[in-house]
Amino acid sequence: MQRDIFDKIKSSTGGPIGQYREKVEGYFTFPKLEGELGAHMRFNGQDVLCWSLNNYLGLANHPEIRRVDAEAAAKWGMAYPMGSRMLTGHTALHEELERRLAAFEKKEAAFEFNFGYQGILSAIDSLVSRHDVIVYDAEAHACLLDGIRLHIGSKYKFKHNDIVDCERVLALACAEADNKGGGVLLITEGVFGMTGALGILDQIVALKQKYHFRMMIDDAHGFGVMGEHGRGTSEHFGVMDGVDLYIGAYAKSMATIGGFIASEKDIITYLKYNMRSQMYAKALPMPIVEGCLKRLEIIDSPEGDQLRKRLWEVTRRLQTGFRDLGFEIGPAEACVTPVHMLAGINQAANIAVDLREHYHIFCSIVTYPVIPPGMIIFRIIPTAAHSIEDVDYTLAAFKDIKERLARGEYDKEIPQVKVG
Repeated sequence: MQRDIFDKIKSSTGGPIGQYREKVEGYFTFPKLEGELGAHMRFNGQDVLCWSLNNYLGLANHPEIRRVDAEAAAKWGMAYPMGSRMLTGHTALHEELERRLAAFEKKEAAFEFNFGYQGILSAIDSLVSRHDVIVYDAEAHACLLDGIRLHIGSKYKFKHNDIVDCERVLALACAEADNKGGGVLLITEGVFGMTGALGILDQIVALKQKYHFRMMIDDAHGFGVMGEHGRGTSEHFGVMDGVDLYIGAYAKSMATIGGFIASEKDIITYLKYNMRSQMYAKALPMPIVEGCLKRLEIIDSPEGDQLRKRLWEVTRRLQTGFRDLGFEIGPAEACVTPVHMLAGINQAANIAVDLREHYHIFCSIVTYPVIPPGMIIFRIIPTAAHSIEDVDYTLAAFKDIKERLARGEYDKEIPQVKVG
């Protein structure tokens, strides 16, 4: 007997996170951070030290960026251009930004995405056909996994950052592709956004000496931050030429919406005419394009070098401090700093409330399905806008919390927090 699809949804628990929605919405999920974007904001009616903004270089509130954004919005409005790039949404400024991005990444060409997630998904879908084989890291981001799911051909997953297992499945993939007359696309990340671990790009590129494959990296958390000049994790490892398809996001170091893919000119031309998420969606609005030109100018300048230096000073002080206090933060080679808690979901929720209400520190609590079951992390994102004083205050607070957790002070039900 046919069922109403809505009945199934209404009778469900709401999913791994949604099952808690009545207690958590507005506080743990869908919180409202207010005030000027930066290290200090307002949450639930009080001032908080904020460690949850993807604003690595502090450009969200950079005065020159704010000026350019405002002038561009006044000049163009938010509607211009209307339509997809292919039909009515193409401009000289879009082309100029792509030329500069390609030059910055030392690639022949680039094409920008209106949204990074959809762009990545669509790029993967466009690059492979049924006889091609995908090889990918087990902890790849959701946008990569969703793109891989669209592939109707074979897929091989290798253990996270395990070069031995990577070579094992790569050999299988290459043999299968050879039999089918297809090719192999290897997909990984420059920086894994939940752990701060770097992808093993140099080791994977070295496998090109033995196997024939193309390599794509999602470097959302590396672009603008990693490498001597901020060109990303591929620059950090010295393998820019070995990465065939480089994907950067505007959402992290540029603190805005969008992203891009850079590669050989022929490949970018093909993608321009085949990525469904870009062909059938509106072009990136002109104020964002003009704002990104200014952001890239700053990233690729002495000021950008200084912002990266400040970011890494804050990051290293924070990560060293957590390790010295006995906290587990995993590899944390990039700026993302996950503080692992040996606590249950109720304990972790009580810790989060205490952080926000007593210590006035706002950071995100992350659980399954964002990370594997059984793990709970407090995700700290340092930025160039934070100070060493912010770091030291936060470390002192977490030291207190660790001691209180050991004493059992957080062993109670998830509190019903009043959202103002």
